Amino acid sequence: MSELALRDTARGLVLDPQGRLLLIQYEAAIDVDPGRPGLRAFWFTPGGGLEPGETHAQALRRELEEEIGVVDAAVGAPVAHRETPLLLFREPRFVRERYFVVRLPSDRVDTARLAETESDPVLDVRWWPIEALRRTRDVIEPRSLAALAAAVAAGDLPAVPRDLGAGFDAAPPAGGRDVP
Repeated sequence: MSELALRDTARGLVLDPQGRLLLIQYEAAIDVDPGRPGLRAFWFTPGGGLEPGETHAQALRRELEEEIGVVDAAVGAPVAHRETPLLLFREPRFVRERYFVVRLPSDRVDTARLAETESDPVLDVRWWPIEALRRTRDVIEPRSLAALAAAVAAGDLPAVPRDLGAGFDAAPPAGGRDVP
């Protein structure tokens, strides 16, 4: 493991009825692509840290209500995990992320409270068609998310949660990468 402070998180692969994935674009405090100096925008799934006593499902429901205005979301099966150092809220942390499927009955979300719940600047919120997600040059975090989202949208849920790897290709400064 790591000497960094630990943060357990729950993240949602939030899909609408058309099979599009909801992602939030943030501005990182560091570059997110070593091949494009100065690029700090990246896309990430909704979700966040567990509060004391919360299960992953409870934390994800709370985060979805805070970030996208969805109340009592049906949190499905865990489909992935990732353990990695990150520069989280400008502090080096070691995160243990768990990813869950969330299928919404419509594409209606309310992001009115999103900016107030986040420490990093929110730049955009978008429903991504899977093919657009696979073709984009935008930074998607973690990088292996597009392949997982394609499988999940097609109904191919992994029997065992997949390891999504470490994330940004750039070496993290001072022990971490920057994501919310």
